[in-house]
Formats: sequence, C-alpha cells, structure tokens
Amino acid sequence: MNIIKELIEDINKNKKILKSFKLKNSLSPDIFEKINESYYLKKDIRKKLLEISDKFLDFLKIDFFVFDIHLTGSLSNYNWSKYSDIDLHIIYDMNELVSNQNDLKIYEEIIKEFFETKKKNWSLTTDIKIKNYEVELYVQNINDKLLSSGIYSVLNDEWIVEPKKMKTPFEIDEEKILQKSQEFEKQIDDIINNEMNNDKKIKRIELIKNKLKKFRQSGLEKDGEFSYENLTFKLLRRNGYIKKIMDIKTGTINKELSIKQ
Repeated sequence: MNIIKELIEDINKNKKILKSFKLKNSLSPDIFEKINESYYLKKDIRKKLLEISDKFLDFLKIDFFVFDIHLTGSLSNYNWSKYSDIDLHIIYDMNELVSNQNDLKIYEEIIKEFFETKKKNWSLTTDIKIKNYEVELYVQNINDKLLSSGIYSVLNDEWIVEPKKMKTPFEIDEEKILQKSQEFEKQIDDIINNEMNNDKKIKRIELIKNKLKKFRQSGLEKDGEFSYENLTFKLLRRNGYIKKIMDIKTGTINKELSIKQ
C-alpha cells in the first residue's frame, strides 16, 4: 500500500471516528432504562457490574473499604457510541491505607502505581464485555476529583452527577480536532520510524505522553468533556495512537534489557 493511499485511509478513519462524538437523544438503551424523566441502570447490568467489581477486588488481593463504585465516561452521558467503554471506578480513601500521615506523600505514588499495575494485569488476563462494550476498571482515591458531567453510583443505584441534554445543538470543530490529532500522530510516527538510541526514544515517548496529558487536562478544566482537547485525545485513543505510544515504550524497554543470542 502506497503512502498516499495510507494517508487517505487514516484521514477517512479519523473522520468516521469524529462522527461518533455527536450527541445522542438518549442514554444507551443497552445500559440504561428510562423511568419517568430519569435514567437508571438496568437491573441485570447493575448486577453484573457489581459481580465484576467483586472479582476485580479479589484480584487486587488487598483489603480496603469501598466507598462507592462509579460508572462514568461517555456511557454515562449522551455522547456514547460503539467506541465507548464501561468505565468503572472503585472509590477508596488513601488515608485509610496510610495510617501515618507523615508518610502519606511517600506512599501515595507507590499505592497508585500498585493499583495501576494490577489494573493493567487484569486487562491482560480478562476480556469482559457487556453488550459489546469493554469493561475498564480503575481504583480512584476519594479525594481525586473526576471532571465528568455524568457519574452514576452503581453501589447505591443513583446519580451522583446526572448528565443534562444540551438545549442548543453541540457543534464539533472537526477541522481543528483533525489538525491537532495529525500533529500528535506525526510526532508518534516520527518516534516509530526514526532510528535513535533507546534512552532518547524513551525520553521522547515520555515527553509526548506528558504533553498529551497536560493538553487534555487543560481542556477538561476549561471546557469540560466536550472541549476540543479532550475530543482530540479521544480520537487518538480510538484510532490506536495512544496504544502505539504504550507499545513503543514497552518494546523499547524489552529491547534494552534483552541480550541477543
């Protein structure tokens, strides 16, 4: 396949993904049911999500009090699509795990890294889907504020933050999102295609990861989930470029630590 054809296919793929950001008239009928004027998790869905959460907690092999289990992300809002995941956040209190407050800062990053590693291992060993939506689990400190306009308590079967339908049509600046995503895609492709030593490659990967994180966070804080920054990040995740970054780093570290025969 020639470069021009690949480029055209990538652009068409991105444009198709952009269409998935359009707001729907209702929440996902596979996940929610409408009762009077509000949406509630379907009983069978809620039961299964609680079962999955219990299995995940067993997998963690660490005891802590679960304050709540939150369903968030696009599936708890009107911007759900076939690309959406079921994002489940297990809510805990960092202060409970670190009794000595003087040591809180020391152990906070270690504990977060532990939970993140366990989450990754869980993802590698399970392939759980509900109504064709992949189930993603996270462990979230109760003091970490989640910038989301839709948060549902699976544990208590009620909305914490109920999503609101926009009264005026939501317009997506597709050209702006495509242009910014292509900038990031080019930077990521340059890392893949250019010959460089492992240290330099890892530094460039960390640089672009931090840039993406700050870019998305600034959009969330300024304009929320529908900011062009967050939608650009979602596009990069859905078209596979976020995974490319992670795969490059893993491959580089494996290569660096290995000895050829």
